[in-house]
Amino acid sequence: MNDHTIFIKNVRLYTETGVIEKGCLLVKGKTINAIEKANRLQEAFSKEMTIDGDGLQAIPGFIDGHIHGTHGADVMDATPEALETIARKLPEEGTTSFLATTITQSTDTIERALANVADYSNKVNCSELLGVHLEGPFIEKNKAGAQPVEFVALPSIELFNKWQAISGNKIKTITLAPEKDKDHILITNLFTEGINISAGHTGAGFAEMKKAVEAGVNQVTHLCNAMTGLHHRDIGVVGAAFLLKELRSELIADGIHVSPEMIEVIYQNIGPNRLILITDAIRAKGLAPGHYDLGGQRVTVGENKAELADGTLAGSVLRMIDAVKNIREITGALIEDLVKMASYNPAKQLKLDDRKGSLAVGKDADILLVDEDLNIHYTICQGQIAYRR
Repeated sequence: MNDHTIFIKNVRLYTETGVIEKGCLLVKGKTINAIEKANRLQEAFSKEMTIDGDGLQAIPGFIDGHIHGTHGADVMDATPEALETIARKLPEEGTTSFLATTITQSTDTIERALANVADYSNKVNCSELLGVHLEGPFIEKNKAGAQPVEFVALPSIELFNKWQAISGNKIKTITLAPEKDKDHILITNLFTEGINISAGHTGAGFAEMKKAVEAGVNQVTHLCNAMTGLHHRDIGVVGAAFLLKELRSELIADGIHVSPEMIEVIYQNIGPNRLILITDAIRAKGLAPGHYDLGGQRVTVGENKAELADGTLAGSVLRMIDAVKNIREITGALIEDLVKMASYNPAKQLKLDDRKGSLAVGKDADILLVDEDLNIHYTICQGQIAYRR
């Protein structure tokens, strides 16, 4: 058998152009080579590695654009072993690519983490590291959440450019407080460089957000958390996410960071075309409850919640497949809409939709085979089976 050629038959295919019942899909190398109705490719490729997808659905792999760690590893560990642990474990939850997310820390600590990403080479049978999500340190201290306040810094083009060089130009997303960027000098510069600019850990009001969007902000970080909420005199960042169509919004759909009722309100007002599911997971994900580290801070983790000593939520232990299941249960979202929120929208936001985020000929073979209950049976990362139930 040749692992680089995979034939999937009898499967319901959620493709870029629609749903194919009982279709088939051929993977050659790292890409999708063919998609057909019925099983027209059966005879030509019956001798290759064949997966009978009877009773299963093929959807694109998930993209987690905001994850700090999992299974004992954290991006800020700044070791190749940490990044490989994250990349090797994520296919179990359906994540086929991700952004290594930093935290507000000392300049030296951030630079070690960025240099580590620059040196990292993606491995086979693993989730693909797409780049870096720089979360902080250009944020509002009063909205820091679990970001260490002592390392919060003012926005700086010089510092960002230095960090981008250290990362090997791998910083793809930045979370910042737009009100801290005087005259939006950094935002304007980032926009011209094609960086995905996300408003987060911010005390901005609606008027400030509207100006920031005009300057280049196009995303909101973990909607509702560490930002100004809806108020009848100033609808804040949350209201901006509702009203300003230029914005896509990250959402931690664990029912803890945002209540189920608020998730329903968000879904009805923003809709699946502008929501991006993330985990914001920390190293404690996949491990037993206990005490863990996040950015040099002690975090207490229960069955499904991570908190600092003062009760502040400190990331999550959420898995992407559970985020997808949760939002379907809460909102009744169709599979096509779940695919948008977990795969297509993040790919579009990162300007990677030419090769990721949907099932189409020529795109990366990042594929999940799931049953009707969204249990994962296979995760294929760039043409390699990375997880099998």
